Amino acid sequence: MTLFEHDFVAAGSTERPVGDTGRMLQMMTGYWVTQVVRTAAELCIADHLHPGGATPAEVAEAESLDPDSTFRFLRTCASLGLAASTDGKRFTATPLLDTLRTDAPGSLRDLALWGGAESHWLPWGRLADAVRTGTAQAEAALGAPVFDWLAAAPKEAEIFTRAMTAMTRGLAHQLADVIDLRGAEVAVDVGGAGGNLVQTLMQRHPGLTGVVLDLPHVGAEADASAAALGVRDRFSFVGGDFFEQVPPADVHLLKFVLHDWDDESCVRILRNCRKALRPGGRVLVMELLVDKVGTPGLEPLMDLNMMALSTGRERSLDEFENLFERAGLTPASTLPSASRVSVLEAVPA
Repeated sequence: MTLFEHDFVAAGSTERPVGDTGRMLQMMTGYWVTQVVRTAAELCIADHLHPGGATPAEVAEAESLDPDSTFRFLRTCASLGLAASTDGKRFTATPLLDTLRTDAPGSLRDLALWGGAESHWLPWGRLADAVRTGTAQAEAALGAPVFDWLAAAPKEAEIFTRAMTAMTRGLAHQLADVIDLRGAEVAVDVGGAGGNLVQTLMQRHPGLTGVVLDLPHVGAEADASAAALGVRDRFSFVGGDFFEQVPPADVHLLKFVLHDWDDESCVRILRNCRKALRPGGRVLVMELLVDKVGTPGLEPLMDLNMMALSTGRERSLDEFENLFERAGLTPASTLPSASRVSVLEAVPA
């Protein structure tokens, strides 16, 4: 029996795969769907098909596309549940595709663009080499470590920053629900990009002054976000390097920062935070926590993402506590949130 004689279900389909062969074929074609989603995001397909739908010719004209290729692309979107068509001529958006609309609250468009972008995609294509060598593959795939490459590629850096902002936007309120900032006057979002986390906390705590420390090129977006959320008068952006120095604060926030770096680098970041803490201050680390082997979830896949892209990794609670202790911090509490992200609190030892 050949591959094409097996029951086949494409990754992303709403149909259930049949047996192990169907499941394996679904896994093997998963990257096809990633690029379908990225292309739908790049070409604003959700906007063109919402709310009244459009023909392939109309979409092609709006985006300067090849009409026949546009039809074939929309036909595939329909097979994946991203679009619908009753006559094969006019296509409408589904609620699934609507998550990529540019005007949708909590839009996932920027994350879709980042997931299929060169700086993310090409290192993943060298995952086997990462496993063989134990080294990140961004330099081999891109010619430079991923953050250095982004610094020299403004367009892709903008996509990355917007994607991180979009991801934080979805998490910020869930994290704010479990973060207690009573008594804190200044919170610094270390490596906070667009600043959505600290700005959300500022909305909930009118007396809180918020700061983002990140590379200078993201400052304009952070300021614009603060203005949009109505906290511009209490917000400031500091362009800098958290390996060198961190602004003083009552609370240092580190969301998805430590997982980008090896242990030695993490200890250096945490020591800089400890050094800059005001009396009675604390560090709040927000990360995924790796559970026991075989536990389903995002964490092991995200760990491979770090393996391909950077020197970082996803860690267990014990591993984070070890980093704290090496940095002169004492683990104080671990708070789960409504998401998969936990808030780990540490105070000076």
